[in-house]
Amino acid sequence: VQLQAYGGGLVQAGGSLRLSCAASGGTFSMYAMGWFRQAPGQVREFIAGISRSGGSTYLEGSVKGRFTISRDNAKNTMYLQMNSVKPEDTAVYYCAAGTAPSGGYIVTKDYQYDYWGQGTLVTVSS
Repeated sequence: VQLQAYGGGLVQAGGSLRLSCAASGGTFSMYAMGWFRQAPGQVREFIAGISRSGGSTYLEGSVKGRFTISRDNAKNTMYLQMNSVKPEDTAVYYCAAGTAPSGGYIVTKDYQYDYWGQGTLVTVSS
């Protein structure tokens, strides 16, 4: 499976941005998906996950209530809607696909993910 994340850019604090992750070369609906981010000088962190069907989602506390994760299996694409962004959201955002044992399972650990996109940079100005 090949993943390509896009949609990053420069946004002002309080603004919105939507990231997309396009998948190819595999059966997209068979994979749980997730978003990670890595800020300068920081370790990569998991921020959001979604089950194979999209029926279950999980958001880390730092983004919960501001970000939304979704997917469209017909379009082989996952999204991250980012609202009310803050300067601390500045990071390279990565999408990833992982094998899930069941349809409702959400993968939260980076070592559980099998495929990674190249990352897209989000910069939030204050």
